[in-house]
Amino acid sequence: MKRICVAVSNDLVSDNRVAKTCRSLMRMGLDVTLIGRRKRGRSPRMTKRSYRVRRMNLLFSKSLWFYAEFNFRLGIYLLCHRQDIIWSNDLDTLPACRLVSRLKRIPLIYDSHELFTEVPELKYNRFAKKTWKRIEKCIVPKLKYVITVCNPIAEYFAKNYGVSATIVRNLPPKDISFDFNLMHGQFDYIIPTDKPILIWQGSINIERGLEELICAMKQINARLYIIGEGPILNYLRDTVQREQLYGKITFIHRLTFERMMSLTRQATLGLSLDKNTNGNYEISLPNKVFEYIAAHVPILCSDLKEIRHTIGDLKVGEFISEITPEEIARRINNLLLQPDLLAEYKHNTFAASEILCWENEEQKIQNLVWQILNLN
Repeated sequence: MKRICVAVSNDLVSDNRVAKTCRSLMRMGLDVTLIGRRKRGRSPRMTKRSYRVRRMNLLFSKSLWFYAEFNFRLGIYLLCHRQDIIWSNDLDTLPACRLVSRLKRIPLIYDSHELFTEVPELKYNRFAKKTWKRIEKCIVPKLKYVITVCNPIAEYFAKNYGVSATIVRNLPPKDISFDFNLMHGQFDYIIPTDKPILIWQGSINIERGLEELICAMKQINARLYIIGEGPILNYLRDTVQREQLYGKITFIHRLTFERMMSLTRQATLGLSLDKNTNGNYEISLPNKVFEYIAAHVPILCSDLKEIRHTIGDLKVGEFISEITPEEIARRINNLLLQPDLLAEYKHNTFAASEILCWENEEQKIQNLVWQILNLN
């Protein structure tokens, strides 16, 4: 049996893209090992997977020291274990994966989930951005097998490095387990149904419209649930407390995909409000947009070119161009006053979810891996 090691720098718990990839590789008959890290005191216990999982305990949790230690430990692990293929997720795993693939003379697949050098976390850190840009320029032009999530990133690789990338969009699977029993006992509250429910889910970072959304809630007669973790979570909690909005806005920690989707499916409206103020978000296809569609929830989302290109004709919701508290409140209130229109958008999500699903994307992964195995 051919062995493949899949590497990612997070704690694996809520990375659904990587989990779907591993399951697709398992269905090919490959022996899969997924390797990541464990955050001290912050990583939930892993649910049982059908493939091997290893999470490394590291001394450092952030900054240059974390990435240096992670790649060193990852490189040692890869050198000491057998693989026939290495799968590197994102630029922060690529140095170790590239080095070991060269030493062992085995194929390397690079899966770029975002335009890493343009993420907002690097926007105000010139040294870190310059360092990652150098790593990208040094390694990416030499890669033979590259995967990414959308057309603009594929075009970026082609234009800057002469590399052809296979596009595999990060879409949810059809067979999602919506278990409503999870809503009782797993959370320390029951979701009220006296008001419309708004949902936002994902990594809680800057420039995602969350600060504006919270301010907008002063003018909206609904309940907002924000699911996820991230660097500005505490700031947002303080804002909610300061603005006395705690009864209208609830923060929920990271959930497994099935539990998150069980909650999402109960929403009246799903929100995705990324700004076009950084190179990564400007061309992104947020996972949450497709997750709302899979949960059959109408959408209000940023009018970013790749989102409009993908779902603009599906009539599953509306686009918003101006991410301000006033405009967010106006658009949400307008939709909540039109239940028939929301019902039409919801109805359209059923057909859209049949098209925008992982089962249609995984064939590209399997074709690429079969090609690699046949050449080696």
